[in-house]
Amino acid sequence: MFEEEFSSKLLTKAVNEFAKLPGIGKKTALRLVLHLLNKETEQVKIFSESIVRLKEEIKICKTCNNLSDNEKCDICSNPKRHTGVVCVVENIKDIIAIEKTMQFNGLYHVLGGLISPIDGIAPSDLNIHSLEQRIVNEYITELVFALNTTMEGETTSFFLFKKFKNFDVEISSIARGVGFGDELEYTDEVTLGRAITNRTKLEF
Repeated sequence: MFEEEFSSKLLTKAVNEFAKLPGIGKKTALRLVLHLLNKETEQVKIFSESIVRLKEEIKICKTCNNLSDNEKCDICSNPKRHTGVVCVVENIKDIIAIEKTMQFNGLYHVLGGLISPIDGIAPSDLNIHSLEQRIVNEYITELVFALNTTMEGETTSFFLFKKFKNFDVEISSIARGVGFGDELEYTDEVTLGRAITNRTKLEF
């Protein structure tokens, strides 16, 4: 058993906890734990306290569902952003990926997933109603669908297009510089930036 490899139960427990993180194997977990052990106690306290504070104090933006320190995230509260253009994404990681391109100056709306009947995810499970409320209550002129080019992403785009096609809002999608089946967070910044800049009016 893995637990028998170490003479210290404290070390074993710490390694096992780190190994629960996605993409972290037992060897990497051990390396990280040993790295922390070589740090000053105060540095380790700062590290651990920042994680606890993150968990306890992080908020969800009441407008776009992005992570935030306040009721509204820095993007939604930024007066320099184009408030009439809303980019619809699956999750917060997609916002981070798009922001890195520095090619989009509008706002965002995080759906919190994609429609997937196989996985039991229906439209009602996503933040679609709040998006509709934004279209009704805010002066939104364009929706940009920046969803993964997977079957689930295409299904979600098609559903949203049918739902909002009769609203007084232009609907567009990122250009197909992103290959079919690719996820936005793993797409390089140049390709993703061009896809945002060269977005096209969406028609099904």
